[in-house]
Amino acid sequence: MTETAHVTTARTAPAQATDVSRRTAQRRRNGAAGVLMTPFFILLTLVFLLPVGTAVWLSFFSDDHPGLGFGPARTVFVGLRSYSVVLTDPTFLSGLGTVGVYCLIYIPLMVTGSLALALLLDSGVVRLRAWAQLGLFLPHAVPGIIAALIWLYLYTPGISPVIEVLGKADITVDFLGLHTTLPSIVNIALWSNVGYNMVVFYAALQAVPRDVLEASVVDGAGPVRTALQVKAPLVRSSIVMVAMFTLIWALQLFTEPMLLHQSSQMVNTRFSPSMYIYDAAFSRNNYSLAAAASVILLVITIAVSYGVTRWTNRVDSAEENAR
Repeated sequence: MTETAHVTTARTAPAQATDVSRRTAQRRRNGAAGVLMTPFFILLTLVFLLPVGTAVWLSFFSDDHPGLGFGPARTVFVGLRSYSVVLTDPTFLSGLGTVGVYCLIYIPLMVTGSLALALLLDSGVVRLRAWAQLGLFLPHAVPGIIAALIWLYLYTPGISPVIEVLGKADITVDFLGLHTTLPSIVNIALWSNVGYNMVVFYAALQAVPRDVLEASVVDGAGPVRTALQVKAPLVRSSIVMVAMFTLIWALQLFTEPMLLHQSSQMVNTRFSPSMYIYDAAFSRNNYSLAAAASVILLVITIAVSYGVTRWTNRVDSAEENAR
């Protein structure tokens, strides 16, 4: 029995040592991962979680002025009253509708335009490819406020060289009119961001296996068919990512209409939900209303993003099952 016990102990000792070394290695990996992820969670807390929590807290309180409005202000709990006011405000609902139309126009043009430019550069048809990429990307390097000011100059009658040239050709265009204001805003956003997304698509196209492209050429596919039926499907994940980020930024439309509203009667101070929030906080000093509108816009953005993600996942799953 003693010899058997010694043999069993000798066999289990290496296994125990192996388990200890594995646990030690796992703890080291977890520790390294924790150290690397700590800056991310700190930034996430400071930049996102704390502001969101503050907005939610402010939305439940409001400043009350007793004594027919002449008494000292006091903060009172109002519950969901601010949310009810925002959701029944026609100007806020109108801003949501405007942003919805803006998304329907802007997102397809942005995704298809930047993808088309990337496919064109990747095809090798364009000469001086590096200079073309730089020229297309440069507008993105211009700050959004500066870009809006540049286009405001080009849209303003009397000083715009574009309107002057069109006038000489007997073409009258009011870029800030009733039916042209929103397309003008879309044009500013496209000019600023199409080059950036083109770079994203071009980088994804560089990862497409060259043997796949050579096989398509051998099968008789021309440049257009190769671009649309071979390259584009292989960068679908990048297309979804660009569309998602474009949607998120489009829902927060602010800079372009904020600058244009000083020169166009078609753009008021509550043109978009973000402008509604700005007006409520800094023009009406109603921080509870602004916080409630911010939370509502955040919930809408998360819900729409989640819906788009679920839809794309279902489409991918359906295609995989069909194969």
